Amino acid sequence: MPETSADLDRVLSRIDADLDQSIERLFATLRIPSVSTDPAHAADCRAAAEWHAADLASMGFEASVRSTPGQPIVVGHRREGSGPSALFYGHYDVQPADPLELWEADPFEPRIVTRPDGTKEIRARGAADDKGQLMTFVEACRAWIAETGRLPLPVTILLEGEEESGGASLPPFLEEHADELRADIGLICDTGMWDRDTPAITTMLRGMVSEEVTVHAANRDLHSGFYGAAAANPNRVLARVLADLHDAEGRVTIPGFYDGVPELPERLRAEWGGLGFDTAGFLGEVGLSLPAGERAYSALEQTWSRPTAEINGMVGGYTGPGFKTVIPAEARAKISFRLVFDQDPIAIREAFRAFVRARVPADCSVEFHAFGAARAVAFDTTAPAFAKARQALTDEWGRAAAYIGCGGSIPVNIHIKETLGMDVVNVGFGLTDDRLHSPNEKYDLRSFHKGARSWARILAELAG
Repeated sequence: MPETSADLDRVLSRIDADLDQSIERLFATLRIPSVSTDPAHAADCRAAAEWHAADLASMGFEASVRSTPGQPIVVGHRREGSGPSALFYGHYDVQPADPLELWEADPFEPRIVTRPDGTKEIRARGAADDKGQLMTFVEACRAWIAETGRLPLPVTILLEGEEESGGASLPPFLEEHADELRADIGLICDTGMWDRDTPAITTMLRGMVSEEVTVHAANRDLHSGFYGAAAANPNRVLARVLADLHDAEGRVTIPGFYDGVPELPERLRAEWGGLGFDTAGFLGEVGLSLPAGERAYSALEQTWSRPTAEINGMVGGYTGPGFKTVIPAEARAKISFRLVFDQDPIAIREAFRAFVRARVPADCSVEFHAFGAARAVAFDTTAPAFAKARQALTDEWGRAAAYIGCGGSIPVNIHIKETLGMDVVNVGFGLTDDRLHSPNEKYDLRSFHKGARSWARILAELAG
């Protein structure tokens, strides 16, 4: 039977009344140090998976922990209701807490901190990325089941345990279980608000290519007095190559790099322009003032809809204390490319390697190591699910929800789109100051509370 406004009112009241219990459940999973990148925490990752599977089972989900070559995956089904089916994705793994000395308290002992303005925040590793976010959806489901005995539409919940360490097990898992997991719409809560009071749906996410390049010269480090100028210096070679990656206008100079990059549609540019983005404030928060990307585009376009090439790390020669006058035998750099629209990550990788090889002298050699590649993804916001989710968010927050882009990458979006053939509605309640991946990570208590209420409304809207 279709849900009524009275049903939704009861569900929202239940979320409000059970907030303390919801926080305790969140704290229980935050206490599990499910650091997927560290083999020492493999048992913790399984413990987190088992905790979530048991939690879903307690709500009547057909839930199980599925083994993979890496960390386990949790799958839960409640196939009921007459609306379109939904697949919700989240991840229970977290980043390492290091450096521990910069945390104000134990990163795996969650706590609520009251700020000077009276607002409250949850502090712990994983509070915002992604345990707090995924639990907003789970708590919305819990309230629907508690008040009506069922969900308003069929729901499958998929929780990954390797998102923070490459996610290698997920693509083959989706392929193997495609028939089980396929739904009418995908839902992800791993993104953010536009600002503290304005909800958002992220409709564009950039793809990425990551490469490490090593330039080799002499067969050992050399005395710079004996060999200086006469011997090739890998630091100098690599520095020149990397300097050539951009021109004076901030454009990437790799041939073919902009293939598949159209201009932003005017409708979307106008909508973004209406968001009132404060470039000075955005850069000022990190001690900068001038956008450093392509000069023809705004800072918002540079971070959401334009591709980038960034040098993430460089090392070569002696970098310890004091001084050592050597010409190093090798130099290394790590470079990442954020991709947009229809850029082909494999073509970008090959073009970059050709670009480097063309600039390395005959007396030197170069080797490459790939660290992954994923396409960008964009969703058609004319699909009915987007309008329904936008309306639900607007109803909850009292402000029109914004359609926004994201400078980062959430590869599961493209995996769901390409493997399962589904659009994905990315709704998140994180804030720019949540300190993701950093010490003292936090998640606003308001984000957690209203996030659960928002998902309750979205489920009702999607059910029609």
